Amino acid sequence: MSALPNKKARRVALFVTCLVDLFRPSVGFAAVKLLEEAGCTVEVPPLQVCCGQPAYNSGDRATTRAIAAQVIEAFEGYDAVVAPSGSCGGMLSHHYPGLFDDDPAMKARAENLAGRSYELMAFLVDVLGVTKVAARYDGVVTYHDSCSGLRELGVKEQPRQLLGSVQGLRLSEMTSPEVCCGFGGTFCVKYPEISNAMVGEKSSDIASAGAGTLLAGDLGCLMNMAGKLQREGSAVKVRHVAEVLADMGGLAAIGEPESR
Repeated sequence: MSALPNKKARRVALFVTCLVDLFRPSVGFAAVKLLEEAGCTVEVPPLQVCCGQPAYNSGDRATTRAIAAQVIEAFEGYDAVVAPSGSCGGMLSHHYPGLFDDDPAMKARAENLAGRSYELMAFLVDVLGVTKVAARYDGVVTYHDSCSGLRELGVKEQPRQLLGSVQGLRLSEMTSPEVCCGFGGTFCVKYPEISNAMVGEKSSDIASAGAGTLLAGDLGCLMNMAGKLQREGSAVKVRHVAEVLADMGGLAAIGEPESR
């Protein structure tokens, strides 16, 4: 990924994602905090919509194209577009251009957006050169590598590097942190039995790590694993990695009721 122009204040747009917006807004606030601390000017375009991945995964290219066109319009003019999700980041950077193979003008706009789109951890480390954060989290954590972030975007060492700078935190790796949790967007809806079996194997691997907190970079994965852990009566807390790096560890864990 290329570096941004050498500007004192980089103009970055946050792609909030549907799940963050609807279920865990604190992830978005954590992302803004991390980006601003890294020297970026962050904006949240009000006309942004879903990245279109559910329609795309279901084979509905016409709906996906219409959604993508609105996203492209909303995010034009920014130096970078950053998502706290490898899944949505991969959709923007890897799948949008192919939607417009029959429309050269739109394909060029989609390719332009793709070249400016990043997953949050990769953007902080690979583009901005962030090597540490000012945060504290007391306890042992384990980290799940989401499929899209890992396989499409190469997000692996970046979050671990930043977690290594968090005071009080110790990382205990699972045996197979790269194995899918079974969420897969619409996969868990189409194949619930298979999905449940996969997340069951993942929960066993989480337990074997002996950690008190599970972290990842994709909220869909986190919600899926949090649900399984709660059904099994596990005491493991679940958080988005951005929340810990932004020193927001005092929040209620994913799936837990917020204190009043």
